[in-house]
Amino acid sequence: MTSHSPINYAGFTDMGKVRKRNEDALFADPINGLFIVADGMGGHASGNLASKIVVETLPTVLLSRLDGIFNLSDPSAAQKTCQAIKELSDRVRSESEGKPGFSGMGSTVVLALARNGLALVAHLGDSRAYLFRNGRLQKLTRDHSVVQILFDAGELTQAEMETHPAKNQITRFVGMRGDAQPEARVVELAHGDRLLLCSDGLTGMVDETAISKKLLEEADTESACQALVKMANDAGGKDNITVALMDWRGPQTARPDPDLYKTTVKVPIHKNPKG
Repeated sequence: MTSHSPINYAGFTDMGKVRKRNEDALFADPINGLFIVADGMGGHASGNLASKIVVETLPTVLLSRLDGIFNLSDPSAAQKTCQAIKELSDRVRSESEGKPGFSGMGSTVVLALARNGLALVAHLGDSRAYLFRNGRLQKLTRDHSVVQILFDAGELTQAEMETHPAKNQITRFVGMRGDAQPEARVVELAHGDRLLLCSDGLTGMVDETAISKKLLEEADTESACQALVKMANDAGGKDNITVALMDWRGPQTARPDPDLYKTTVKVPIHKNPKG
């Protein structure tokens, strides 16, 4: 889909080939530049409920709190975003406590808010955000997962992460016990940049090299999303698959430098303070 906003976008969610229901959820608001992907978890229908709460509740709260903040590099933008996610996590946990079949209900969340040549990206869990520029793909989020912790500690290689028994165990999510600690960052956008949000139903089945190649081949956002979902299903479709792709056609703040990794992070990665 496209709109008269500075963003061309498309989004798809698919059950995959193995799961009996789709617990992923997707939200897209190109006028306000807000996009959200959530991957639910839990027994019975609780995962579906958790991801639904995320995409139905977070947009209104977030846009209200960020109203009047035109420059997303203002540290308060990241702080308010993380606080909104934290409060949502507390709400989901409260609604699940003491209810049969809803123990452990939760959801990942990854969001991108694009405004005035900047993109604020925030997440909890292992749903990811990527920036694709000049044929190169950069991961903007760090998975909140057991294998990521082991990798960061030097105890696993990249290849070992893919086969480790704890591959699918996440350490932070909406609805978790204790204090959720979302992370947020802001990046400068260049005209023609692509922002990809996805659940692990894509990244667990398709490697980043193949994702990058497909984003280069498919200029149309809808065709690109459909192709990515098909690749995940062709590889086995072991999980629900959700992708949201945004092409930035608005003002440019990033330097037109071919080196993707010189993209400036305007705000340090922000972790919601404990307590």
